[in-house]
Amino acid sequence: MITTHSRRSAATFIAAAGLIGALAACSTPSTGGEGGGTYTLWDPYPDRDASSTWAQAIDACADDLGITIKRNSGNTGDTVKDLTTAASNLPDIAMVDNPKVSTLADAGLLTTAKENGLDVSAISPNILSAGELDGEVYGVPVGANTLGLYYNPTVLEAAGVDISTVTDWASLTDALEKVVAAGSKGITFSAVGTEEGTFQFLPWFWGAGADLKQLDSPEAQSALELWTGWVQNGLAPNSVISNTQGTSWDEFMTGEFGFAENGSWFKGAADDAGYLSIQVPGIDGGAAPAPTGGEFISIPVQKDTSRYATSAKIVECLTDGDAGATALGYIAPTQAGVEAQLAADPSLEFWAGAVGDAKPRTADNLGTDYPIISEQLYTAVQNALSRAATPADALKDAQAAAAEGTK
Repeated sequence: MITTHSRRSAATFIAAAGLIGALAACSTPSTGGEGGGTYTLWDPYPDRDASSTWAQAIDACADDLGITIKRNSGNTGDTVKDLTTAASNLPDIAMVDNPKVSTLADAGLLTTAKENGLDVSAISPNILSAGELDGEVYGVPVGANTLGLYYNPTVLEAAGVDISTVTDWASLTDALEKVVAAGSKGITFSAVGTEEGTFQFLPWFWGAGADLKQLDSPEAQSALELWTGWVQNGLAPNSVISNTQGTSWDEFMTGEFGFAENGSWFKGAADDAGYLSIQVPGIDGGAAPAPTGGEFISIPVQKDTSRYATSAKIVECLTDGDAGATALGYIAPTQAGVEAQLAADPSLEFWAGAVGDAKPRTADNLGTDYPIISEQLYTAVQNALSRAATPADALKDAQAAAAEGTK
């Protein structure tokens, strides 16, 4: 989360699901045009200094294009608010968490690919669609991450669980019961009352066949009953109600849990600990669609439209192949980029496949309705897990509030 999600870690992959830190509220004025000059780029990575691989990737693009790219990073405030505040002096390029793209586009702050000349033909459609609104593309991904189901082989072996038998919700619940009966803990995840909670609930929600346009469907109810049942039956800890993805991962790293739902950005830490991964199973089998996380690069509106040509070249440089994605710890957004990453590190194969099966949170043209729906969904999860309401009642209230908010 998102996104919106836990802050970047020392692991190979970094969070992007939960709401990311905002970009700086003011930029340095840009000068020049195509073939030279200075271009401004806002990103949400203040922890990546001039010596980082990300900064080096930006510098390499600047050198290739014969321009100067002035980078501005910040992690305070709200991205949409900051860009709106700077509407009279927008940066040439802005990176935002992917569900924010539609909000900024709806506010008239971003150009379309048709307007700025971006070539998006090579980008994987399931990742690109998070930057689409009403048939227009307003941003492109530098890469993507997603969620999976990590497991501790040592705990599972002690409990007599064969991971190959975990193929659907019933077999997963059976495995959790065996793990707990053997003296370990079942599963940990993040159900916090923020976008991170929605981000982690979505694989189960979608894996049941539920639709974000109908939060109180029988399918949605079955997903929430699954989580609620795990907590009430001691298969998941009460701490999931307040867990961020980071604190949930800390729980898993104690070695006491059999399973943890979490993001690809923890791959490095999982490798070091000997933990492995499977995709989140669907209710009746198969892989459930997990949400895509990661930032999109957009080209804000400029008075001097001649700047777009060079801005588009900068964006294409950062998203072409695997340069930008690898620098940030994401799976590349193009097939060629993924192949380059796998050639360099075959251990990425699982996560490359998981991203390939993932689904954007704003799918089905939800656009600016998504944040409203998401808030009601994570509120329903909170109410059900805390026993303030039954899953059915919590989702009924959520649907009513979402319908009212998206009129």
